[in-house]
Amino acid sequence: MTSQRLRLGVNIDHVATIRNARGGTVPDPVRAAHAAARAGADGITAHLREDRRHISDADIERLSREIDLPLNFEMAATPEMLAIALKAKPHAACIVPEKREERTTEGGLDARGQHNQLAPIVSELAENGSRVSLFVEADTAQLDAAVSLGAEVVELHVGRYCDLFAEGDHAAAARELTRIQDAARYGASVGLEVHAGHGLTFDSVAEIAAIPELVELNIGHFLIGEAIFIGLEAAIAKMREHMTLGRTRAA
Repeated sequence: MTSQRLRLGVNIDHVATIRNARGGTVPDPVRAAHAAARAGADGITAHLREDRRHISDADIERLSREIDLPLNFEMAATPEMLAIALKAKPHAACIVPEKREERTTEGGLDARGQHNQLAPIVSELAENGSRVSLFVEADTAQLDAAVSLGAEVVELHVGRYCDLFAEGDHAAAARELTRIQDAARYGASVGLEVHAGHGLTFDSVAEIAAIPELVELNIGHFLIGEAIFIGLEAAIAKMREHMTLGRTRAA
């Protein structure tokens, strides 16, 4: 039975992308975070990339200081990002794969193959007071690796499902949804808190929201795009409605 309220984390990275396209200070991602809070977001997600293509160090400092909502700091597993996370002490630190040439995060982290590299980073983040999350594929081997690393949370990459859904490939989307459902169930059974994210829209979110083991969705790019047309607070409120509808139908 699905009864738990599904949390919504709003990623404000691409407000900073627009700002950086021209330079200067507007639009302000911290202002977007305040708007997200007013609209009912449960947390703010920000990804400080090594090349600083959107979120800046100053943004992280201001978000840590000015926002009352939990901050989910997405980061690559590098000494530089670890040092910043240890200083910022975010509520959550989500380790993601990162390649300089990619436009957005492509696929999940190989927690199993990078175990030895990740272990000391996960340990330091946890000892510093952050909940450690790993952004992984819906695969039991990756979930087992997350457990062995001591991560409290996993965020399942649902981008492939969203792409297939958007393309209208219903059979393939259904297979991918089953894979995500199975992974969420397994993750919860081994003691992980299971989140999901990447590519979710008003149209694709309902089936993901209906998965009872999921505790939180993280959504960014689509919401920032919709904000151009209907405003950020309205976009977040509408996403919340779709999430609630999906979860209610599954109850």
